[in-house]
Amino acid sequence: MSSAYTSISPDKLSRLVGTAAAPALSEGAAWHRCGDIATEDNGRGRSVWVTQARLRIKGIACVSLKILVATLASVLLAGVPAGAESQDGGPLQLEAKILLGHVRGRIDHMAVDLKRQRLFIAELGNDSVGIVDLANRSVIHTISGLKEPQGVGYEPTTDTVFVANAKDGTVKLFVGNDYKAAGQIELGSDADNIRIDVAARVVIVGYGNGSLGYIDPVTRSKARSSPLKAHPESFQLDPDTDRIFINLPGAHAVAVVDGKSGRQLANWPVEKSGNYAMAIDRERNALLIAFREPPELGVLELSGGKSVATVETCRDVDDLFVDARRKRIYVSCGQGFVDVLEANGAAYRQIARVPTVAGARTSLFVPEMDRLIVAVRESLAGPAAIWILRPRP
Repeated sequence: MSSAYTSISPDKLSRLVGTAAAPALSEGAAWHRCGDIATEDNGRGRSVWVTQARLRIKGIACVSLKILVATLASVLLAGVPAGAESQDGGPLQLEAKILLGHVRGRIDHMAVDLKRQRLFIAELGNDSVGIVDLANRSVIHTISGLKEPQGVGYEPTTDTVFVANAKDGTVKLFVGNDYKAAGQIELGSDADNIRIDVAARVVIVGYGNGSLGYIDPVTRSKARSSPLKAHPESFQLDPDTDRIFINLPGAHAVAVVDGKSGRQLANWPVEKSGNYAMAIDRERNALLIAFREPPELGVLELSGGKSVATVETCRDVDDLFVDARRKRIYVSCGQGFVDVLEANGAAYRQIARVPTVAGARTSLFVPEMDRLIVAVRESLAGPAAIWILRPRP
């Protein structure tokens, strides 16, 4: 072996590429040189040599080291960090895996039709929305020909699915049991997250360099908009105060908007970066913000935005939900875990780190079904799938 290669233990390698797994490589992993990287089995447990972030495994074309090793951490590497829980014995039990077929690329947000028990999956990289029958655990329909769908929402009073497309800035509508196309609404660039205010009968969409668009689901037209300082990521509706809280990572801030008038009420600066995921803990009057850098959960007072606590989380968070029944928080991360936090008075503490698959950062908690749904993108770990996790006890 050339002296240009430096021996790195699997534990050090896991830290280098951004995965918390720290086991030895499995005996079945056949690593090959690709560019400037190689490995060698020394007979006492595999040693890993790394100089450049590219490799090939079992004849597969060169891919990013970060993506591949993170994948290996989920399927080829045996073991999890200290304090982690398995799906069988921890607070989340893996109940089912539903294969999505050949769905390539990134998967974004999800929504559910509770009456029909159908799940809608924004398959951004595949330009499609997959529709899963959760009762029968199978894909029943695919809406194709979309333009990078990011957000999806189901409005029950009009029986309409709304799909926000990043590439062309449209919101496309599909109605009924067979999801017949019912037109589109032009918003602007980068149409993204969707929230449905069923009581007010309005569909709210984040888009562009900084706007919320309010759509009337009956007339199928844009009614008004709220200007913002940057592109909105996750936003949450507070029905008790008619306020909307909006993550603006580009402005390092959280905006507070009046849901009825669309007028901005406040701008709360945040010191950390990557505030994409958000949830409201109503019992504690707290706004929960998940940051990517550093990977932390920030707890803000719902009344005025004062920071009252932080707790470390897994990396590359994309979704965050409150399980009010169990006083828990679920944080899904592209690192390949779901962190489970428990509320203890005004504080939160991590009680488990549940392994999923690297890149599986999108999730949806459905309290009415008492299930956490995790979207797993296609990778070396296997095909695209939906994981159904049942909270315990």
